[in-house]
Amino acid sequence: MWTSGRMSNAKNLFRLGVSLYFWGLMDLTTTVLSGSARPLTEGQEDNLSDKLHQRMKRSWVWNQFFVLEEYTGTDPLYVGKLHSDMDRGDGSIKYILSGEGAGIVFTIDDTTGDIHAIQRLDREERSQYTLRAQALDRRTGRPMEPESEFIIKIQDINDNEPKFLDGPYVASVPEMSPVGTSVIQVTATDADDPTYGNSARVVYSILQGQPYFSVDSRTGLIRTALMNMDREAKEYYEVIIQAKDMGGQLGGLAGTTTVNISLSDVNDNPPRFPQKHYQMSVLESAPISSTVGRVVAKDLDEGINAEMKYSLVDGDGLDVFDINTDPNYQVGIITVRKPLSFESKKSYTLKVEGANPHLEMRFLNLGPFRDTTTVHISVEDVDEPPVFEPSIYFVEVPEDVEIGTTIQIISAKDPDVTNNSIRYSIDRSSDPGRFFYVDITSGALMTARPLDREDISWHNITVLAMELNNPSQVGSVSVTVKVLDVNDNAPEFARFYEAFVCENAKAGQLIQTVSAIDRDDPQEGQHFYYSLAPEAANNPNFTLRDNQDNTAWILTRRSGFRQNEQNTFYLPILISDNGRPVLSSTGTLTVHVCSCDEEGVVMSCNAEAYVLPVSLSRGALIAILACIFVLLVLVLLILSMRRQRKQPYIIDEEENIHENIVRYDDEGGGEEDTEAFDIAAMWNPREAQLVVKNRQDMLPEIESLSRYVPQACVMDNNVHNYVLAKLYEADMDLWAPPFDSLQTYMFEGNGSVAESLSSLQSVTTDSDQSYDYLTDWGPRFKKLAEMYGAADSSGVLW
Repeated sequence: MWTSGRMSNAKNLFRLGVSLYFWGLMDLTTTVLSGSARPLTEGQEDNLSDKLHQRMKRSWVWNQFFVLEEYTGTDPLYVGKLHSDMDRGDGSIKYILSGEGAGIVFTIDDTTGDIHAIQRLDREERSQYTLRAQALDRRTGRPMEPESEFIIKIQDINDNEPKFLDGPYVASVPEMSPVGTSVIQVTATDADDPTYGNSARVVYSILQGQPYFSVDSRTGLIRTALMNMDREAKEYYEVIIQAKDMGGQLGGLAGTTTVNISLSDVNDNPPRFPQKHYQMSVLESAPISSTVGRVVAKDLDEGINAEMKYSLVDGDGLDVFDINTDPNYQVGIITVRKPLSFESKKSYTLKVEGANPHLEMRFLNLGPFRDTTTVHISVEDVDEPPVFEPSIYFVEVPEDVEIGTTIQIISAKDPDVTNNSIRYSIDRSSDPGRFFYVDITSGALMTARPLDREDISWHNITVLAMELNNPSQVGSVSVTVKVLDVNDNAPEFARFYEAFVCENAKAGQLIQTVSAIDRDDPQEGQHFYYSLAPEAANNPNFTLRDNQDNTAWILTRRSGFRQNEQNTFYLPILISDNGRPVLSSTGTLTVHVCSCDEEGVVMSCNAEAYVLPVSLSRGALIAILACIFVLLVLVLLILSMRRQRKQPYIIDEEENIHENIVRYDDEGGGEEDTEAFDIAAMWNPREAQLVVKNRQDMLPEIESLSRYVPQACVMDNNVHNYVLAKLYEADMDLWAPPFDSLQTYMFEGNGSVAESLSSLQSVTTDSDQSYDYLTDWGPRFKKLAEMYGAADSSGVLW
């Protein structure tokens, strides 16, 4: 490394060498291009002029210049010198420099023509400059020579290290790859001039990653260098690659990059079960497809190479259990395939195999790629509900079966070892009509109500079986009952038939076609027989023809029907079916005699047609109807006025005021209501006749009952006897209003603890009824307690 002093000496020597080089170049150029070196004869000038196509002879002394980049001296860097053969050295010529970088990067001495670089040059930024030079007369400013162009080229030095523009790199290579397997190619670029020296000549080498990988020094291709690299042992590698210019020689610049290489997986590891024996248990009540347990085989590979396929290869439970592979976790799930029974078999043994479905032929020698393990499964006992045998019942029963007939024996048993007793019942939600009954101990299914196929032809009931010692264990079975048809419905007309016969009808004319229906459904199909009822067998007016297709025709037997003689005929028809026993019914056909036109179109079926008088016009008819309407309106108006007439509310003074029965639309207030009547009348009936307090807010709707009571009783001071008399009268009179007191209340008021005193709760006989509870009701009911709580010593009054 240069010191500052040496560096100064080197700079001076470097400048001196460059100056001598360019001065020699300028002299050579002057000798070649300058006309003053060797004057030409006139013939030579003509020959040269022909060769140059009459081009003007150039008097410049110049050439292209070269200058090194990255000059770091303090003085301007000398580039070269321009000189014209017209320059006599007296300073009369002025040199002017123009073009790229003139005055900024390069300057020229206008007297001597020396060119200097005044800025640091970088070839990687700009490799050459094109400039123009001109020589002028200093006094007149007139060009002495035409303007000429020259180039200054920047010479390269090794000042840029190689760079990996795409780094860092990421690559992958399969594990166990052969030596020399290509991994990735890296590329470094050098900004120096590749045409000048070795500044841009790059050589690659590996600094980190040996002995696993190698790199081609010329191309930068990375390859594997070690065989049997195992991903399971080491998966990731960090490789550092160096690129050095100057052909890798000492003093060259270098750059590095990182290549992260991972080994991709291949199927080179067989699966292995970590356990050779598994112990599992399952309840005997486990449903189908329920999980018993899981087994797993470990595989060091990953992805598709670690996929597993589990299967059952041996054991005594191949038909009872099944195994499935979980694709997410690569485990084998053992499930129940058939129902289990602790009483039948208590344990099973299975041999499970786990294998890789995706194999690579070149690694088969590392196999086998499968493994097996043994699974022992114990069945645990549970208290199971009763089981029916068979699991479903189908019963056919005729609809005329008698009530209490056993139609099927339902049988269930306890599958447990204890074999508990069974109790049977019917799920009433399946038999809401309660048509059936099952014996609680024997399971005999019997009819509880009459069956009717035409109403319900199918019954789907559920019979329950419950363990006697454990009622929570309940089994069920479905019983389907088909009700078979018996001939219990007589045929009848499909609808009401009404026929019309014209007065001018002829004998044998068809007037009606009848058909019948039967709610029964015999296996051989429906077939009906028609005939006239015995009482109409010799009917002189009509006859019947059975068409043998479940229809019949009604025909006239004579002609000459007259409305004025008989306008309606009733024809009884007997309908029989083909069932066993044969059932029949009688339907009536109503035949009206009508007047018809010549084509048989009915005109009138009334016995006497109303005919307007010929002399009565349409206007007269309207007037009559108007008078009738006016009279009807007057009648309705009179009736309405009578209803709205008010009648005065007058009470006969002779009647006892406290005997009036009054009904209100509103609820009574009990003892707190003082507007209904004068309570003083109850204590002194004699004074009630003198002072009458009428209630003005409501009119009585029921006539007073005092007329039916002897006045001697009314005038008696003994209220007790009076009340008993009224009570006896109410009990004996079945048509009397059900009132015990003078007023009618549906609610006795908030202040009453007696609640309702309605006579609906009164006794209708002279039975012994205790009224001692009246003493607990308080002072308000003290008098009633004394009246009803006393002994019946007085006896019956009437």
